[in-house]
Amino acid sequence: MIVRVGLPHRGGKLAFHAFNHDYPVMVSASAFWNGKAFCLPDASDVQELDFALDSAGFTAMKLWQTKGRQPGIAGIFPWSYAQYIEFALSTGATWWSQPDLCCEPEIARNQDEVDFRINATATFLEGTMRIVDQWSFDAGYRWSLPLPIIQGWSVSDYIRSLDLMFKVWERWNSAPPALIGVGSVCRRSLHDPAHGLLAILSALEVHLPRDSQLHLFGVKGSALSALKMHEFVASVDSMAYDFSARVKSRVNSRSNNIAHRSAEMTHWMCAAQRRLEPSIGDQQRLFGRREQLRATDIVRNRIVTK
Repeated sequence: MIVRVGLPHRGGKLAFHAFNHDYPVMVSASAFWNGKAFCLPDASDVQELDFALDSAGFTAMKLWQTKGRQPGIAGIFPWSYAQYIEFALSTGATWWSQPDLCCEPEIARNQDEVDFRINATATFLEGTMRIVDQWSFDAGYRWSLPLPIIQGWSVSDYIRSLDLMFKVWERWNSAPPALIGVGSVCRRSLHDPAHGLLAILSALEVHLPRDSQLHLFGVKGSALSALKMHEFVASVDSMAYDFSARVKSRVNSRSNNIAHRSAEMTHWMCAAQRRLEPSIGDQQRLFGRREQLRATDIVRNRIVTK
């Protein structure tokens, strides 16, 4: 499993620290936005790394709630489809995510708002795929497709979002996406039966194509020990180290300087790798999971046959 460390900047000493330790990273599109346009540095440590680009949906929603209608996508994002897609395609990122709308309770306060954000996320994928397809046709060259994202809060939300995503994706690409992003899992509990991360993953597992895997946005480090048993989870990202650095600085009355933040990054990533290491009983648990999934496939195939 790839663990990406979140970077709040488009370059600088934190990026240099990640570069020196060869950490895969996640960078938000908002880090490159100057208020009017995207600015990609001529040279940056980020571009020398295995980096993924997040569409900054959470930041856009907070900005929209605070300042009202924005000039870009759906009146929520500060940038247009064309601005974001042109920038994303120029970065050289390992992958770039479609625009999406998050569904955390502090953003989506009731089910109607969650439903709206799920529908809007599918609509944003349609708009993004349509533009990339047209640009590819005009250029005579196949541009890279976005990472499709599913959203929601409960298990049923994510299943509906996955279904909508596939309906859009299949209109523009015959092969299923190799990687699918799962949003709104930041700080989420593991074991709640209605909206816990493990319940959501268990439900998604039986609906995923064989060749598709998941990226989980903003997962807690403590969840990694459980997630390593899910072979269809390809990667996760987190900026928990930076939050921890701020807390420790306040508690210990010390400066939250770059050296301190860099040390916390290394501490968090080392702890994450330890959680992903094999432990006693993993082989047996993995075998049990495969047997359970095989039984589920048999039942599903019988239903399809009937």
